[in-house]
Amino acid sequence: MGLKDCHNFDDFRNLAKKKLPSPIFHYIDGGADDETTLKRNTEAFNQCDLVPNILASVGKPDLSTTIFGKKIDMPIFLSPCAMQRLYHHDGDKASARAAEKFGTFYSMSTMANNTIEEISNISGGPKLFQLYVHKDQSITDDLIDRCKRSGFNGMCLTVDTLVAGNRERDHRTGFTTPPKLTLQSLMSFASHPSWVFNYLAHGKFKLANVATKTGKGTNIAKSVIEYINEQYDPSMNWKDAEYCIKRWNGPFALKGVMSVDDAKRAIDIGCTAIMVSNHGGRQLDGSRSPFDQIKAISDAVGDKLEIILDGGVRRGTHVLKALAAGAKACSFGKIFLFSLAAGGQQGVEHLLKNMHDEINRNMILMGCKSLKELNSSKLIYRN
Repeated sequence: MGLKDCHNFDDFRNLAKKKLPSPIFHYIDGGADDETTLKRNTEAFNQCDLVPNILASVGKPDLSTTIFGKKIDMPIFLSPCAMQRLYHHDGDKASARAAEKFGTFYSMSTMANNTIEEISNISGGPKLFQLYVHKDQSITDDLIDRCKRSGFNGMCLTVDTLVAGNRERDHRTGFTTPPKLTLQSLMSFASHPSWVFNYLAHGKFKLANVATKTGKGTNIAKSVIEYINEQYDPSMNWKDAEYCIKRWNGPFALKGVMSVDDAKRAIDIGCTAIMVSNHGGRQLDGSRSPFDQIKAISDAVGDKLEIILDGGVRRGTHVLKALAAGAKACSFGKIFLFSLAAGGQQGVEHLLKNMHDEINRNMILMGCKSLKELNSSKLIYRN
């Protein structure tokens, strides 16, 4: 099986599973506790149906939309995901180049293995930075200021990770960053010599954007869970978010908004967007899925915010349903990480082409010439 055989989520997942050591694969694949919310994120899309119109003379539909002040060529982009070098040795560089090629956003995590400046130098495409509020405010300020200097187009503040979720798969597999050999993981690493070679041959693992500020997660073996719990500020509040918005002074989203009240408050503190997200089902298990909440949030805030659905997207039809329910764009993480593991930049490009083709084909089948025509009349909920 190769990239040419990857047509959907399961194909990319299966190829990634062959290429990655078990602890790394399960870090992508898993969620919190019983993984109920992880499953629900995708299942929620099946609770409603698209309603097409016929004989609409669609021709070539316009898939473009504008978010964070930038026009993008299709209404989906790469979610910010940490430590991409674990999945392929080119990591964020591969993701950024693939996103630029398809005219959409690349998003950088605070916990990336490449620096803000490195990515800015290799990609002229639209770029979003994902910020965490650290206990040491100088780290937060430094990240914001460097993104300004490096020409990033937007920023999102992740607000649902005050402490790390209970990811039981990681406890079982012994996942740490940087990876370290344990009796539990030794056989899995030994059976993936290509991954081990590429990991060791491409420089020391580090959290590049915070390496000059803290040694945590960089100089010693440290689990990602321990890093989050030690470094992120669990007392973060609305004033902290407003401070970040003012310091950035540009297009800004809160990532992790799930309630109508919080969406309204995001407007009050100066946000231009929100990412409706439960962190891919990796934090609060038993919470609602993003798609469950899109319509209520859209009805409440209308055009006052750009609404981005983050989580559970596997198909072009999922994107169409999200837009019909009130989102302006979608972002995805798991499937793009699997595609990165499956084939580096070429893998991400293959995924983005698949998604572009699915969205384009289904827009024609829906009888929609532009994304603006995807509205509540195109969606019926079964209950």
